Formats: sequence, structure tokens, C-alpha cells
Amino acid sequence: MIPETPRVLFIADAGPEVGGGHLMRSLTLAEALSVRGAACAFLASPQSAPLLDTFAPAMSRIEAAGADRNALAAALAGQGFDALVFDHYGLARPDHDALAGGRASLVIDDLANRPLGGDVVLDSGPNRRPVDYTLLTDGDTRLLLGPEFAPVRSRFAAARASSLARRSGPVRRVLVTMGLTDVGGVTSRVVDRLRPRLGDVVIDIALGGQAPSLRPLTRMASHDRRLRLHIDATDMATLLHDADFVISAAGSTVWEICTLGLPAAIVVVAENQRAAAGALTDRGAALVVDAADAAFEGALDRAIMRLVTDAAQRAHLSEAAAAICDGQGAGRAAEALLQAIAQKTPAP
Repeated sequence: MIPETPRVLFIADAGPEVGGGHLMRSLTLAEALSVRGAACAFLASPQSAPLLDTFAPAMSRIEAAGADRNALAAALAGQGFDALVFDHYGLARPDHDALAGGRASLVIDDLANRPLGGDVVLDSGPNRRPVDYTLLTDGDTRLLLGPEFAPVRSRFAAARASSLARRSGPVRRVLVTMGLTDVGGVTSRVVDRLRPRLGDVVIDIALGGQAPSLRPLTRMASHDRRLRLHIDATDMATLLHDADFVISAAGSTVWEICTLGLPAAIVVVAENQRAAAGALTDRGAALVVDAADAAFEGALDRAIMRLVTDAAQRAHLSEAAAAICDGQGAGRAAEALLQAIAQKTPAP
């Protein structure tokens, strides 16, 4: 039986080194749960608190002294929740089981590299298969695998039809979004390659307030009228919808890009992004380049020119991307967790 107002606590890692993707996809799932009557809260460690302050200032939270199991357990002591959601590479099955304490739980993962607890495991990787988790989960763990379960905010699904209808015509607007924390200052590197190749095209740039690229890009924008900086942007759906193509890090934003059917050059900036990026390449859904490759700049230049000059290429990428993800994954994952709560909640 599902409680009248199920209480769900999220433990999501975030910070300069790991980025903000864990937190943003957890906030997306929290949104879907809230629509279905759940009361959601976040365990805020020193690493995740600044991003929560920016993107979810009204979200209920519990302060934790650190991000390790002991600090998280201390913050949880005495708290009453019906379920926990984990999105944290530093936690594995012993941590999941200890912190959940018999309550329903869902683990968001994309590595398949360690034993996981949880009644439900969500991995939206395009090529993920049940066999990848056979030795890492219990036999009765429910697996939600593939882009149909990708946590995408509801406003993207709402904009899908309109976005797909406008995927034609010349390039007038481009979006660069390399992640909130801008790992390694990659955003300014990308913009440097774009500026001489776009002519009179608006370049929207989304990045976090603490991004390493913010200072140099602010200087660039002061004398380049094409550049529009969006700091800690809260309306990414509009920015993506209005772009004719996007250059994006290969994190959770790729599912928003696919939902809107947006032509894209996807940049791998972290090891855990390679599998998903490779699957997009295999399906012809994006042009993929690797920021760690010695030939990165040349590869990015070629991808930019293909996107700028080849309307047929943009149309093909749009169609292939839209076929991968419909933007309804957060709702499906929310329903799965609510079912797990019902199974573990005794009838009155």
C-alpha cells in the first residue's frame, strides 16, 4: 500500500569534480514524484548544497556534514522516509543497504561497475542490457534500462512537438552547454572554435556561476555581440528548443537533446560518458568528439562545419535523435519507485 504522501529522500553527488548531472537528473525524478503526490527532500552535503541553492532553493533538505556513508547516516538518523534514491558513484551495495535500512530504494547508475543495492536500478544508457547487472544486483531487483527511462524534465517533453516542427531552415542560433561545472574549462575552448566559423549567428552559452570559463567568456562577450551568456540557466528547455544545433557535453543533457530532436555535436568530457556517446554515434544521432583526444580541436572544427553547412545532415541527426528518447522516462521511473514503496509498506 502506498502512503497517502510518500516521503522520498535523494542522495545525489555534485561538485566541481563530478559536475552537476547527478543532482539535475535527481531533481527531474523528484519533480515526477511530486506530481504523483510524493514529498521529496535532498540530503545536502557541502558539495551539493551550492547547486541546490541555485536550482532548487525551495526544495526541502537535510544538511549532511560530508558525502561519505558515516556523514550521510548521521544526517539520516531519526528521519522518517518511505524511500531513498541514490545517484552517487561513491556509494555501493553496502552503503545503499545500510542507509535504506529496509526501506524501498532506487539507484540511478550508468557505470555497471560495482554491486548495487536498491529495489530498482535505473540506467538509461542506450546499449545497456540486463546481463550487465546480473552479478551486480539481487535477482529480484527491477531494472529500468535504456533511454525510455532517461530522467528528462517535463517541460522538454511538452516542447517536443514544437521543436521537431521547426527543424529546418538556415542556422541562426547555436547553443553551447558543456555542463554546470565546466570541467577543465572546456566551454571556452569550444566557443573559441565556434566564433570564427559561424558568421552572424547568435551563440547562447549556458554554464554555472563557478565555471572556470566564465571569466574569459565574459571578456569575449564584452566585444562580441553574438555571444549571450546564461549563468545557472533555469530554462534550458527554451534555450535548446530555440537552437538550430547544439554543442553539448555527453552527460544527461543528451536525453533532453534527443527529446527535442536537436542536431548536436556531443563532446565526451568524462570517462563514464563514452558508452552513451558511442551508442549515439552508432545510431547516427549525433556527431561525437572527445575532449581528451590530441586531435580534439580539428575534430570539433569538422563537426561544426558539417552542422553549419549541411542541412541534410542536420535533418538526419534530428530524426535519429528524436527516435531514441521521448522524454517520458522520469514518469516511468517514478511509477516504478512508488510500486516498490507499496510493496514494502504494510497495510494499516
